[in-house]
Amino acid sequence: MKRILAISDIHGKFEEFMDLLEIVEYSAKQDQLILLGDYTDRGADSKEVVEHVMDLVKNGAIALRGNHDQMLLDWLETGEADRFIRNGGLMTVKSYCGSNYEQEQLEEARNMILKKFAVHVDFMSKLPYYHETEKYIFVHAGINPAYADWKETPEHEMIWIREVFFNYPTNVSKKIVFGHTSTIHLHESKEVWFAQDKIGIDGGCVYGHQLNCLEISELGYKTYAVSSKITG
Repeated sequence: MKRILAISDIHGKFEEFMDLLEIVEYSAKQDQLILLGDYTDRGADSKEVVEHVMDLVKNGAIALRGNHDQMLLDWLETGEADRFIRNGGLMTVKSYCGSNYEQEQLEEARNMILKKFAVHVDFMSKLPYYHETEKYIFVHAGINPAYADWKETPEHEMIWIREVFFNYPTNVSKKIVFGHTSTIHLHESKEVWFAQDKIGIDGGCVYGHQLNCLEISELGYKTYAVSSKITG
């Protein structure tokens, strides 16, 4: 069995992402890398992160969709920027269009990204919401335990859900690995959170904590982390 390596909520923290892949000694031939979404916003290098994620996927990695990736797509599609900007979107704009871009130039930036980075937009628009293996379900935010069949969870909830998911039993035989909610809010620690039926891996790197990686192998679980270099 290959090692499964799960990482979530990179949020434009390219240097930490690259350091973490080096620490875990990631090998595309020997490992299955699963990225749980939120490649963009708040951090300074969203474009570089997305570019590298695209390369990783070409070599066998699996990349899922996060709520921040969806907010970027929604803004690009509709031009409605309020939610995107409130959640760190201006840093994504600066990463793609230049550090001199400000909120007043959003429409110009939107047109530039759609034209110049159409390959990135197409890639993100095709990201799946979950990945299932024999023993695990990987998803950005979680599933809604109210549904008899977890796959009936609305896609919106798979990238946004919080307390309804992590505060209640999942009623699913497979363990769920998720990001989205920083582990500091789950057990007052930036380390990976292990519960009976779920594992939270978002170490809150973009908030000054750390970027986590969960290793799943025949030997069990192992965790790795890289501390955030600069907050935001």
